[in-house]
Amino acid sequence: ALAVKFGERQRSPHYLLVKEHQVREGADTAHPPRRTLFVLNVPPYCGPDSLSRLFSRCGHVQSVDMCEKPGPGEKKEKMTSKFFNRKTVKGFQVAYVVFRKPAGVQAAKALSQEGPLLISTESHPVKTGISKWIASYEASVVDPKELKAEVDAYMQDYDKKMAEEEAKAAEEEGVPDEEGWVKVTRKGRKPGLPRTEAANLRVLEREKQKRARKELLNFYAWQHRETKREHIAQLRKKFEEDKQRIALMRAQRKFRPY
Repeated sequence: ALAVKFGERQRSPHYLLVKEHQVREGADTAHPPRRTLFVLNVPPYCGPDSLSRLFSRCGHVQSVDMCEKPGPGEKKEKMTSKFFNRKTVKGFQVAYVVFRKPAGVQAAKALSQEGPLLISTESHPVKTGISKWIASYEASVVDPKELKAEVDAYMQDYDKKMAEEEAKAAEEEGVPDEEGWVKVTRKGRKPGLPRTEAANLRVLEREKQKRARKELLNFYAWQHRETKREHIAQLRKKFEEDKQRIALMRAQRKFRPY
């Protein structure tokens, strides 16, 4: 347990729980073993910069990865967008502090014997209250020029990727694969649109209802014959009623001058 304080005025310390991050060999590529410190109970006001500064006395900190909860250590994609895919985690978090050398992890575990460490200092103050709200608001204001440049760059990459896929598909068209099969695709003015998950569910539901209705009607052969016999009897009955109605209409068609 590592005692920390937000500032010098804070009386009771807050405790960070630290341990060496240990996983099976080759299971965690983002957080290498023997060089990663696993930190629990990280307060909301303690960000990656604060953690990097706190543990920099133990050795060179290579990276600090903060998560909402512990999970598999799969390597995450680098966030290249400044405006999109930004996720703000609220509340207490966990952190993975990666040192350049394994000695940094052992030195960080030995910090529990010292006094409380300060998160916010005069040289590195942590913004709170109104100043934090103002900074968050200023960061939320989007620069139209930067946004346009990022969108244009993304669309250029997307067009380039689609052109490469179309060129690759054109090269592979008509060429059999290893098993001798030739892939056939639909072309024309109105190519087939890919089905979405909702459309697939609707098609499956319609087929299920049709199958259930057919199974109920034709469950037994004698039921099928009985249904046909009743349908023919109803047609004959309706035919006789129509004949009587027509005869009655003809009988009523008489000349009545008065």
